[in-house]
Amino acid sequence: MASSQRTRSRRPNARRDREPRYVAPVLDPSWVSPYAPTTAERHRHAVVMRSYALRRRLVATVAAGAAVAALVVLAVALSPWLWLAAVLVGALYAIDLRRVVAGYATRAQGAAEALLARFARDEDPIARERLVTLVDRLSATFGVEAVRAEVVSDGGYNAALVPGPGGYVMVATSALVQDFALIEMEGVVAHCLARERIGVLERECVAALDLTGEAARALAGPGETFRADEVAAATIRYPLGIADALRRCRAQSVPAGSFFLDEAFDGWRWVFFNPWSDRREGVPSDLDDPEVRARALEEW
Repeated sequence: MASSQRTRSRRPNARRDREPRYVAPVLDPSWVSPYAPTTAERHRHAVVMRSYALRRRLVATVAAGAAVAALVVLAVALSPWLWLAAVLVGALYAIDLRRVVAGYATRAQGAAEALLARFARDEDPIARERLVTLVDRLSATFGVEAVRAEVVSDGGYNAALVPGPGGYVMVATSALVQDFALIEMEGVVAHCLARERIGVLERECVAALDLTGEAARALAGPGETFRADEVAAATIRYPLGIADALRRCRAQSVPAGSFFLDEAFDGWRWVFFNPWSDRREGVPSDLDDPEVRARALEEW
């Protein structure tokens, strides 16, 4: 009898010994999301702008290169002091090119006023408060400072983040603010803020101010809207909100009189959440197409 009791008393302990021990999870402080923007990515966009400046100043670039080459030849043949002249010409050209590149950044800062001038302001305080509340919360999440929210009167569904004096301006149409669900608006605002995080805003704004058509798209960067979707979805952790917003944009028949049916939209399209508001049929091979982007997000 005593032996039976000892056996019964040992069974629970034996069962606990056989169970795996609980190990508390440990978060890796060095872990980085594969979708997070990188310094190399921002540097790549800066290199694109320098290349654009070189192409725009092709004559000056060729002239400076020819002058430096001629001075080097003369320095070898005549006087070594001409090496100093070659270095001076090259340095002056480099300084001038740096000034030109900085000038494009300054021009991009005027994109907000240029874009807002094409719309009438929406005076609905409730719509503006709704956008302001969302922008304030998400701009802190993305680490983007000094973002001003503006609701403009337009029947098309769209939004954009553009540089302005002292910061940025989040421009959203009245139709989008009034009709979109909160989770859809969150996806739109997150996408726009993600563009700043990946460093593509300057490219898009200079393309809007200087170019149109395929030239504007080449400078703005094909596929960059899709990349911004990835960053936004990883940050807010709800890709379906962005996908639902894209599908709603895709399904809309943009009303007559909208800016997004105007010829001027062709230059500005690449700063907007949906650059193809005026496209009637989807293009499966285009990463910037709203239907393609929505399907990709739904597969996350």
